[in-house]
Amino acid sequence: MTTENPGSVRAVLATVPGIPCEGEAPVFAEPWQAQAFAMALSLQQRGVFTWNEWAEELGLQIKSAVAEGDPDDGTTYYRHWLATLERLISRKGIASSETLQRYYQAWDHAADRTPHGQTIELTPADFG
Repeated sequence: MTTENPGSVRAVLATVPGIPCEGEAPVFAEPWQAQAFAMALSLQQRGVFTWNEWAEELGLQIKSAVAEGDPDDGTTYYRHWLATLERLISRKGIASSETLQRYYQAWDHAADRTPHGQTIELTPADFG
């Protein structure tokens, strides 16, 4: 275990295995990956879960995905990160799986109606 601030990025890198890094910093292939990382970091800093709890859940998510045929070559790492985040948010009562699904569908609708290259903005009509 690290002696760093338990909410620091360095502490996350020391506790949670498999984070793609360049040197001592995490790297992200797409903006949503950095956002998912930041959301998990923020929730941990607020005491929603510990990094040990996160690492255990992430490990279970990856093992389950590999058993279902995931190539486990690093390309799907942040998809597992996001699935773990959604599962913990639901389990901790922050948002139900139904609420998460409702927002997923709304974002999907918003993305479909947004021209390529434009910022996706969620509107009440996206929930219809």
